[in-house]
Amino acid sequence: MTLSLHKPLTREVSLHVDAPVEEVWALVSDVTRIGEFSPETFEARWRHGSTGPEVGARFKGHVKRNGVGPTYWSACTVTQCEPNEVFEFAVGTDDLTVNNWGYRLEPDGTGTTVTEYFRLEPSLVMRAYWTLLGPLRGRTNERGMRTTLERMKAVLER
Repeated sequence: MTLSLHKPLTREVSLHVDAPVEEVWALVSDVTRIGEFSPETFEARWRHGSTGPEVGARFKGHVKRNGVGPTYWSACTVTQCEPNEVFEFAVGTDDLTVNNWGYRLEPDGTGTTVTEYFRLEPSLVMRAYWTLLGPLRGRTNERGMRTTLERMKAVLER
């Protein structure tokens, strides 16, 4: 087995939404609503005194892997928070980030192009994981991101 040191450990999905960037921002940065949209994360709660999106805010996501299990809580920390532009968070502990998830927003005519993405940390363990399971997990994540964005779009365009 050869581990590529340059193979990207990331994927993204973009979708145009007929809603102003401020409305899209309010939705993607409200982690307590993710259970309405995500096929894997069915709830999230702010924790450690955090009450909303800002760099350093902490929350936990309740995940049902692949929509069937196992079920577990993931600790998350907001790492980028630029209103109406980007909302990103790291998944892991204070000592070890496993991956990063986020949303980029771009005004697009009368609407917004929203991009959901994930990026694995480039550790040897994550590179080995991605080499072995990356194609399968990458496709699963892409389907999940597309589902999440389509469900958000339906709410935003009502």
